[in-house]
Amino acid sequence: MILLIDNYDSFTWNLVQRLGELDPSLQPDRSLKVVRNDRITPAEIETIDDGSPPSHLIISPGPCTPREAGVSGAIIETFGGRLPILGVCLGHQCIGDSHGMVVERHTKLMHGKTSPIHHDGAGIFRGLPDPMTATRYHSLVVRRETVPTDDWAVSAWTTDVIDGEEVEVVMGLRRRWDRAPLEGVQFHPESFLTVDGPGLLANFLSTLPA
Repeated sequence: MILLIDNYDSFTWNLVQRLGELDPSLQPDRSLKVVRNDRITPAEIETIDDGSPPSHLIISPGPCTPREAGVSGAIIETFGGRLPILGVCLGHQCIGDSHGMVVERHTKLMHGKTSPIHHDGAGIFRGLPDPMTATRYHSLVVRRETVPTDDWAVSAWTTDVIDGEEVEVVMGLRRRWDRAPLEGVQFHPESFLTVDGPGLLANFLSTLPA
C-alpha cells in the first residue's frame, strides 16, 4: 500500500489520478491511501497496512511552509531510509527543512510556469531526458548553499534569471547512502506539462523498502 500525505492541496488529487494511470490498482482506500497531514501520526503509520507500514510514502504539495505542514516533517524523520519517500513541492521543502536546510522565499514567483530541469540521471531520474521540461508552482526554495553535500545530492536543478543574473535553483534532493530512497522534487511531476513526470513516478514506485 502507498500512503499519500495530503497537505491540504488540490494537487494531491492530481497525483492520485496520475498514479492510477500508471497502475490501475492504485485507487483511493484500496492500495493507495490519502490522509491529511493532521489526521495521522508516525505511530499509526507503522501499522496502517494490516499491521505493517506502507510500501511507499509520498508527501504532497501544499499552500503553506514546511513548519505548517502538520506531521510531514516527523514522517520524513521517522521513515527516511526505511521506506521509499518522495516529497513533491512542499514535500520536497519539508525534506530539506527537516534536515537542517534553509527554506526561503524565492525572489521569482513560479506559478504554472515550465522550466528545463537538469538532473543527475540517477534514482527517480533514471532513464529520463536531460534536460526535461517540468511545471513549477512555488514561491519557496531550498537554499543551495545549505545542502550538506556529504550526505545529500542536489539531484536536479534549473537556472532562473534574477536581476539580470543567472542563479542555479535546487529542483531535486536525494539523500546519499540510503537503501530506501529519500527524494524530493520542487516541480510537479503530476502536471500534464511535465511530460516525463509519469516516468519519474514510475521510477519511484519501482523502488523497495530497506
